Amino acid sequence: MITALVPASADPIDDDALHRIYAYPADPSTNRPYVRFNFIAAADGAATSGGLSAGLGNDGDQRIFTVLRRLADVVLVGAGTIRAEGYEGDLVDDAARAWRSASGLAPHPAIAVISGSLDLDPGAGFFRSAPVRPIILTSRDAPEEKREALAAVADIVPCGPDTVQVPAILAELGRRGLTRVLCEGGPSVLGGFTRADAVDELCLSISPLLAGGDGPRISVGASPAVPVALTLSSLLMEDGALYTLYRRAA
Repeated sequence: MITALVPASADPIDDDALHRIYAYPADPSTNRPYVRFNFIAAADGAATSGGLSAGLGNDGDQRIFTVLRRLADVVLVGAGTIRAEGYEGDLVDDAARAWRSASGLAPHPAIAVISGSLDLDPGAGFFRSAPVRPIILTSRDAPEEKREALAAVADIVPCGPDTVQVPAILAELGRRGLTRVLCEGGPSVLGGFTRADAVDELCLSISPLLAGGDGPRISVGASPAVPVALTLSSLLMEDGALYTLYRRAA
């Protein structure tokens, strides 16, 4: 049973309450898509267990994960996450599709992948079983032969000359009307968005595990010029796991 620590409440947190807690702001103070990141880490800071983030989660984390996808216009990931985690098939179930349709959303969120090198296999299950045509956000210098091969299974969009640039990504998503962004990784993507000052929320689940190993942190890369200040908006708990919702400080 998920319970609320901040704001404190004695009532169990059901799915309706999760929808209220994680609802995107109705009037965000930004003229670009609103960017939410979702990550999980062990208590010792490890972002993976056995090479995958899935080994760190529990039932409460999965419930929140489901709600976050249900609310988003687009799920954004890095190519490394696709290669490591698979992402094959539907990202939301039939109940979520029905809820989204009743709420005026597309039945399935869009799927966008950041890949400067286009090191993706067009024959992979991610493309073969994609519920919607993926969007690949790349650079204009990406190899032409890879661009042509992937164009058969995805929309290929240049978002920068030699590297993929965060403002261009957000401009493209905004042009498509995908203004509620859920980014699920990986660490280099969070690092890049942090440096670009384009992170509005961080949903971080903290697993009560000591995972050890040499796995990555949830964010890697050069530091931003100024650390991004966050405010704790919500703190939930189940079976020793903590589910934080941080929002950009005013």
